[in-house]
Amino acid sequence: MPKSKTPAKRARKAEENRLRNKAYKSRLKTAIKKYEVALEEGNEEAARDRLLEVTSLIDKNVSKGVLHKNTAARHKSSLVKKLNAIGQ
Repeated sequence: MPKSKTPAKRARKAEENRLRNKAYKSRLKTAIKKYEVALEEGNEEAARDRLLEVTSLIDKNVSKGVLHKNTAARHKSSLVKKLNAIGQ
């Protein structure tokens, strides 16, 4: 346990940030799963709608510092490739 006020506050803030980031990531993973279910069902229109939702969540996570921008770009690229594969 920290001995002075400043390290104690940093520990509290780190825990708050960890929980907040965990919630953001969990929400994103759920949206990605819903997108993949729409792809598996072959419902291209629903998949496109879900892709917009997932892309928006990814961008929000980048703006909040939860994801790195290159990680976000890699995820978005992968998701779009999956959609394009089903269309062909």
